[in-house]
Amino acid sequence: MPTTLQLITKDELITKFKEIEAKGWIENYRRGNDGAVGNILEDLLGIPENNLPIPNAAEWELKSQRSTTRSLTTLCHVEPSPRAASLVPNMLLPLYGWEHRKAGMPGYAVDEKSFRSTTNAVTFTDRGFKLNVNRKEQRVEFIFDSTKCSDMHSEWLKSVEERVGLGPFKVIPYWGFNDLYTKAGTKLLNCFYVLADVKREHGKEYFHYNNVLMLKRVNMDKFINAVEDGCLYVDFDARTGHNHGTKFRINFKDIPKVYDEVIQII
Repeated sequence: MPTTLQLITKDELITKFKEIEAKGWIENYRRGNDGAVGNILEDLLGIPENNLPIPNAAEWELKSQRSTTRSLTTLCHVEPSPRAASLVPNMLLPLYGWEHRKAGMPGYAVDEKSFRSTTNAVTFTDRGFKLNVNRKEQRVEFIFDSTKCSDMHSEWLKSVEERVGLGPFKVIPYWGFNDLYTKAGTKLLNCFYVLADVKREHGKEYFHYNNVLMLKRVNMDKFINAVEDGCLYVDFDARTGHNHGTKFRINFKDIPKVYDEVIQII
């Protein structure tokens, strides 16, 4: 027999958050599950996974994480422009890639290459990559400076010189502000942002959901500022024959920085 979906208002949801916080420490009964914090919260709220059954639910989502996490959260997937050039598989991977750690193993070619880079606009990576916010051209650029490459990658840098030379990219990968406004503006919904403290006792893990924010309206000026300030990263993850996608990612604690209104619930 089908289950009838019971809608709840935002005020009712806020009341539930406060009731959950009042419960104190809750045992993690989803051990071995990386998403246990979110799964248990959804169980306590009585809602389907990441699907808030409230009026205008398409405009809201639930984000939750351990308060101690340092992992990055994906905000949106956006391949760099010019899109028609398919710069990740056609330029970055073949000309600037390096040997994949599983090259030659079953399922991987002997000459399998990898291009993985988590990059911000404040510091160069150890291979010399960095983001640049070009406000004149209204775009976020991915740039390369061989002089910033660490000595630990000297062999790789030599191979880049042989393949393409050590100058700047001949074609600069970029994301236009307007494209980001369109993509992030539709992907980043209003959300409830929940952090849980974590403790371990007698071999068991417990969560305390004691920090809840309500975030409204993504502010795209703040989004670009977050890139410029180094809070937002571009994450490339490609290997020969397979591009896992290019993502804009952020530390969970910094997510509120890209929203127009931040309301402390707990």
